[in-house]
Amino acid sequence: MNFKPLAIAAAIAATCVSAQAQTEIQWWHSMTAVNNEWVNDLAKQFNESQKEYKIVPTFKGVYDESMTAAIAAFRSGNAPHILQVFEVGTATMMASKGATVPVGKVMTDAGLSFDPKAYIPAVAGYYTAPNGQMLSFPFNSSTTIFYYNKDAFKKAGLNPDVAPKTWPEVFEAAKKLKASGHSCPMTLAWQGWTQLESFSTWHNVEFATKANGMGGMDARMKTNSPLHVKHIDNLGKAAAAGEFVYKGRASSAQASFTSGECAMIQTSSGFYGDVAKNAKFAYALAPLPYYPDVKGAPQNTVIGGASLWVMAGKKAEEYKGVAKFFDFLSQSKVQAASHQRTGYLPVTMAAYDLTEKSGFYQKNPGTDVAVQQMIRKVTDNSRGIRLGNYVQIRTIEDEELEQVWSGKKSGKEALDSIVKRGDELLVRFERANKK
Repeated sequence: MNFKPLAIAAAIAATCVSAQAQTEIQWWHSMTAVNNEWVNDLAKQFNESQKEYKIVPTFKGVYDESMTAAIAAFRSGNAPHILQVFEVGTATMMASKGATVPVGKVMTDAGLSFDPKAYIPAVAGYYTAPNGQMLSFPFNSSTTIFYYNKDAFKKAGLNPDVAPKTWPEVFEAAKKLKASGHSCPMTLAWQGWTQLESFSTWHNVEFATKANGMGGMDARMKTNSPLHVKHIDNLGKAAAAGEFVYKGRASSAQASFTSGECAMIQTSSGFYGDVAKNAKFAYALAPLPYYPDVKGAPQNTVIGGASLWVMAGKKAEEYKGVAKFFDFLSQSKVQAASHQRTGYLPVTMAAYDLTEKSGFYQKNPGTDVAVQQMIRKVTDNSRGIRLGNYVQIRTIEDEELEQVWSGKKSGKEALDSIVKRGDELLVRFERANKK
């Protein structure tokens, strides 16, 4: 009797059963380019580390698009298991009762240890509810830093090994870069985050009342202070002189830095992976500039990037898979490798220590800037920004600042409008979510 066909059939059947037994976990994200490769690699590593679960990462558009898509999918019963949400969506997610499951509960229910104290305090605190429960899993936390093209600095007669420390020095460097023939001395990405939010916390001034919204939903905007007006007017003058070139919303400006077109940029520390891979010139990473006449500056910057939220309405076995994936992501080696690859913060102190001991910061000067900016003394003005309807408020900031860069509004006119329009949205959010 020939047993070979039977053996092959049995093997095929066993493979099919094994494939069917694997539980798929859908993960919607907003990572592009080199960071999309990173996300796919993380899923691959986890999938290869065990056989019970399969993480399926899917790009669902930029942050606000993926959040909108997930809310619509939740209402129709087709939400993913895991959703990556940028930090400005935190208040909205917190107010979405019944739509999410706290990450602390997911981990505890699965019998896995999860210690919020293991995370960098500024990171853990941002995603923790007033009752102390951690709501989402810190994933790609970032902060705003300064990048500059050392080759362009050298050509302009500037010291390539010394970054401008203050805003007056930045504007002076921009003038020299322009005079040396540089068509784009300076640009900015994520302008609301870098020039209003991070600018406020770095100078220890209020961005909004109620500790920037951390203290309650009745917060109101405060971004039209004399310091804010002075800064936006200074950028407006630089724009008129061609020393600051606006390159569009969100991360649009980043490509102009890696291509060598723009010599200076303020953007996310998470841009580092792109720069390291694609820049064909000598570059450096440095702390944000500040105004030296502001008492207490510089202070500390706030969290950016995103966290992973667990959506409600899934099966217990699926939540167990989510927990195991988060447990994998929590490993110090995985955290440290992600930080070194992307420039996002090492969200646990153990990952930071591991990276430091490996000599990575020594070999790659400036890669610890983001961490150093985040662990300075924190005040109520620099703990974080958590405002309702903030995705829409960011759009208002874009609209109004664009009016300044194009010379159609003064800094005061634009900032007054941001406060007025922003407060209307905050009032609306407060009314909708009051118990």
